Amino acid sequence: MALTNPIGIIVDSFGVGVREGLKKAKEAGADGVQIYAVSGEMDPDHLTSADRLELKAYIASLGLEISALCGDLGGHGFQDRAANPAKIEKSKRILDLALDLGTNIVTTHIGIVPEDTQSEVYLSMQQACEELGQYAHSKGAFFAIETGPETAEHLRNFLDTLSTKGVSVNFDPANMIMVTGDDPVQGVHILKEYIVHTHVKDGIRYREIDPRLVYGALGFEGMDHDKIAEMASGSEGNAFAELPLGEGNVPFGAYFRALRDIGYTGYLTIEREVGNNPEADIRQAVKFIRQFQNKTD
Repeated sequence: MALTNPIGIIVDSFGVGVREGLKKAKEAGADGVQIYAVSGEMDPDHLTSADRLELKAYIASLGLEISALCGDLGGHGFQDRAANPAKIEKSKRILDLALDLGTNIVTTHIGIVPEDTQSEVYLSMQQACEELGQYAHSKGAFFAIETGPETAEHLRNFLDTLSTKGVSVNFDPANMIMVTGDDPVQGVHILKEYIVHTHVKDGIRYREIDPRLVYGALGFEGMDHDKIAEMASGSEGNAFAELPLGEGNVPFGAYFRALRDIGYTGYLTIEREVGNNPEADIRQAVKFIRQFQNKTD
C-alpha cells in the first residue's frame, strides 16, 4: 500500500512559537502545517490584511502550505445556546483567516453530541452547526469536527441532520482509541463522506472513561488542551495515554488502507501533545509515515 497523502505537522506541537515552529516543521520533512488560530499571535482579531499576506508569503517561502487552521474554542463547544452567538462569530473569523492564508479547513471540537436528539443541548449544537455549515459552504470551506467525544456512528447521524457538508470531519484515530474505544478503521468507512482532514496520533486505552471528563460538557468543567494533554500523559491512574506513533493501539496499516479505500487524498497531520521530547517524536512520526509511502500491497 503506497501512501500518496501529503504529511502535515501541527506547528504548536513544537512549543516554540509559530515562526520557529514553521521552520522546525520544514526541517522535519513536512509538506504542510496546521496552526492554532484562536488567541495570541494567530488570533484573527489581531492580524491585519498586511499581516496575513506577509505570513502566507513566509509559509510559501519555506515550501510549505497550510493543511488547516485549528479553531477549537475549548470548554463545552456549542452546547450552551446563550454562549453560541459569540463563539459562532469567532469561528467565522477564524475561517476567514484560513481562507486568507490559503486553506479552506478549520478543525474544531463542537462538544459531545448527546444521545437525546430532542434535548436542549443537542438542539443548540445542531442550530450552531447549521449556521456554521452554511457559512462555510457559501465559501467553499469546511469546519471539521475532530473525532473522539462520541462514536463514529453517532457523529455521522448528527452530521446527517445538517443541510450542507460545511461541517465535516477531522478524523483522529487515537482519540477514538483512547476515549470511546471505537474502531477507527470502521469509523473511516462510516464517516467517509465527511472526512476532509486527518490527524496522525497514537494512543492506548487502559479503562473506560466518561468522555465528559475529557472534553467537558455543559454542567461539567471544560477541558482545555493543556488539561487533556496532562490526562493523556500516561501518569499512573489515567484512563488512557497518547504514545509515539507505532507504540499504541491504532492499527495504522489498516487505518491508512481505509483512508485510501474511501478515496481520501488530503493531509495526514501529525499531532503530539505530550512527551518529554515532542520534536523527536514528531521527526520519528514523519519517518513512520514515510514507511507506508514506500510500501505496496
